[in-house]
Amino acid sequence: MTARLRGLPPIIGAAATTLILGSFPSAASLAAQQYYGHRQNQFWRLLAALLEVPLAEMDYADRQLALRRAGIAVWDVYASCERSGSLDSAIRGAQANDFGRLKRLAPNLRRVCFNGRTAARCAADFDELGYATRMLPSSSPAYTLAFQKKLVAWREVLEN
Repeated sequence: MTARLRGLPPIIGAAATTLILGSFPSAASLAAQQYYGHRQNQFWRLLAALLEVPLAEMDYADRQLALRRAGIAVWDVYASCERSGSLDSAIRGAQANDFGRLKRLAPNLRRVCFNGRTAARCAADFDELGYATRMLPSSSPAYTLAFQKKLVAWREVLEN
């Protein structure tokens, strides 16, 4: 039997206007207690290029601060699940995070962007809550789209 895994608390501030939602942290992220903690994940490189801030070179506390200053929040769809390995396809028995808290945590939030298809499965729920929703190509190394193509797509979504 696989142990129940618990996700990470959100990176969120009252000034957040955009939420980037993943599915559930990888094994490396859970071990480090940091979002996108796997060295090969392109999340921090993508946002560094878009925000023109050297996020990949910063420690985690400074990364979080830079995102808050940019009005970007980060969280995952699932609060807990059972999973062997790190692939989304291995997620079983998932329990969603309490997104009813969003209006209180981030009253200026307007847009929810999904980091990959698994996270985007709940887009309709966020549409119903009144948020604009968009899907991003996954920053995961398992999604093999070239970095430059991911960057173009992320720029289009996050800057519009």
